[in-house]
Amino acid sequence: MTYLTLEERPLPIGSIGTRSSGWWAMLFVIITEGAIFVFLQFSYYYIALQQPPAAAWPPSGPPAMDLSLPSTLILLASSATFWWGEHSIKCGSRLWLTLGLLASLVLGAVFVAIQGLEWSHQHFNYATHIYGSLYFTLTGFHIAHVVVGLVIIAALLAWSLLGYFNGARYAAVSTGGLYWHFVDAVWLTLFFTFYIMPRLR
Repeated sequence: MTYLTLEERPLPIGSIGTRSSGWWAMLFVIITEGAIFVFLQFSYYYIALQQPPAAAWPPSGPPAMDLSLPSTLILLASSATFWWGEHSIKCGSRLWLTLGLLASLVLGAVFVAIQGLEWSHQHFNYATHIYGSLYFTLTGFHIAHVVVGLVIIAALLAWSLLGYFNGARYAAVSTGGLYWHFVDAVWLTLFFTFYIMPRLR
């Protein structure tokens, strides 16, 4: 009588490659959320164009850039470290993926902290005038997306530490990266809208 012995191995986790169903789902989420940001910024520019030529816009003058500029560079750096981590896992290095995700998580958290500090330094609030409402609505909506992105990065970091990813299976990393880069790109448009455009007017 012949006995067949089977080796017990854990089942593979995650899809092979990058274009998983989750990646496509995230793409449609980004399209939807991007449309919301477009409409919100359209409302800002529409209201700004309705102001009389002699009226000051923003009412308190252009916001200071002493906090917003460093926070922008920090957020861009978080995108770079995420890209570096994703590139590393494609090459089979889980260690560098883990370090890249950790760096992105820390940098993203620092961005949120600086944004909160900047809010506290503003001389207006969401009820002071329509500009204040637009400012806190748009930046607050963006911060909410950043927080969601930080949760995603934290989950990816935990899965990386548990050994879920390798050089063939890293689709979740690519999906998370797609969202995080979107969050960073949206901030660049907001930075231009609130900090650069008033200085060009």
